[in-house]
Amino acid sequence: MFSFVIKRLLQAILVMLIVTMIAFLLFQFVGDPVTQMLGQEATEADRLALTHELGLDQPIWKQFGAFIANTLHGDFGMSLRQGTPVVDLFKEKMPATLELAFFSAMVATLMGIPLGVFVALKKNSIWASWLMGLSFVGISLPTFFIGILLILVFSVWLGWLPSYGRGETVAFGWWTTGLLTGDGLKHIILPAVTLAIFQIALVMRLVRSEMLEVMRTDYIRFARARGVPKRKIFFRHALKNTLLPVITITGLQIGGIIAFSIVTETVFQWPGMGLLFIQAVQFADIPVMAAYLCLISLIFVVINLIVDLLYLAVDPRLKSDAASKE
Repeated sequence: MFSFVIKRLLQAILVMLIVTMIAFLLFQFVGDPVTQMLGQEATEADRLALTHELGLDQPIWKQFGAFIANTLHGDFGMSLRQGTPVVDLFKEKMPATLELAFFSAMVATLMGIPLGVFVALKKNSIWASWLMGLSFVGISLPTFFIGILLILVFSVWLGWLPSYGRGETVAFGWWTTGLLTGDGLKHIILPAVTLAIFQIALVMRLVRSEMLEVMRTDYIRFARARGVPKRKIFFRHALKNTLLPVITITGLQIGGIIAFSIVTETVFQWPGMGLLFIQAVQFADIPVMAAYLCLISLIFVVINLIVDLLYLAVDPRLKSDAASKE
């Protein structure tokens, strides 16, 4: 168990080093920070002074070492577009993105698992056929189209829900949330549903296929032969084993929602990290782009590590395999 955790940690460190190197290369090959900060009319003396101040006249290996040291301290420099520390920008935008991502993941999990169980147990019913057909639509439609369609129906035609912004928020130190206000809850519904539709379809189809496979196993047949009640077979035996791969998919999808909420945040003008990244790309704001790359990679690495540990906690077979390898 201990060696398994150490191995995963070493792999995570290696991945983050590679990502940090890629982020560092952005500073070397994308844009000219000196020109962006001083403008085209700056004198050569000003350019040389700023180049020295930023450390851009140092050898590459020294610049990379300084970049890693600053990254470990959460220092990504100043935003070239806004002139404020990048870490302050992410502190301001991170609550909105994380709130949207976890709300969407919660909706996807609470709807996807029950729907998957239903279409597995009622696989020959007309309702199951309709739900499977809708799942194809949910997986196939692009996110931006779903968002625009929801805005058209629920904001323009019906006027029930707002179509942009985060609404009223409550601050707890540097953290802000809109889930504690009625206006904030109204604003998060459409972007959260937009992000959740694909996840609902994915989780539902995964639970269905795993449930059907588990229901064909010998121990389920033996439980039926013993006269175990169907409800107990379905929800205590079958569903428990079905949820193992769902843990992996759900964990990875949380990271995916955070990373790929860029389109949804743009469509709904949600003031999160995704919208900040889009604006950084438009203005070639390299420090913000590098920080976003490192942060999203760190989120994926941490989620993968948590999923691996959850697997060990849920599946006893993995514990015995890890122990035997030690």
